[in-house]
Amino acid sequence: MSTVEQKRSADEYAAGRSDVYAGDARGDGWVLFAGIMLAMLATLNFIDGVAAVSNSTFFTENAKYVLSNLNTWGWVLICMSVVQGLAAVGIWARVSGMRWLGVAIASVNGIVQLIFIDAYPFWSLTLFTLDILVIYGLVAYGGPRDARA
Repeated sequence: MSTVEQKRSADEYAAGRSDVYAGDARGDGWVLFAGIMLAMLATLNFIDGVAAVSNSTFFTENAKYVLSNLNTWGWVLICMSVVQGLAAVGIWARVSGMRWLGVAIASVNGIVQLIFIDAYPFWSLTLFTLDILVIYGLVAYGGPRDARA
């Protein structure tokens, strides 16, 4: 018995054969996970952005940034959170192309988190790790169900 199952046609499935399946749901959990993580990242980035824009004492005071200042990066995080939220909703709805928007925004967010690392190092690395998991879930399992076997 082979461990690799062959994909059968819809006609064979309709004929009532019990050893045939119509679709493969493997990876749907990863896509759902990626959408949830994008929504969570959107919420956390929004909170971080508001904290950075409002000049709160939440972040390190003497942080030096490669580009601009904490206020600018706060607005960048707020804008990214809006795009991440929209991408999460699109991924849940299985809208074509939203997977690639999710991959793109997770990639950009990973870079921004590494630039933002001076403000809150451990938190930035945590969000960077979540971005990597989102990218994996969307690239490995986010394609059309017919293409996955």
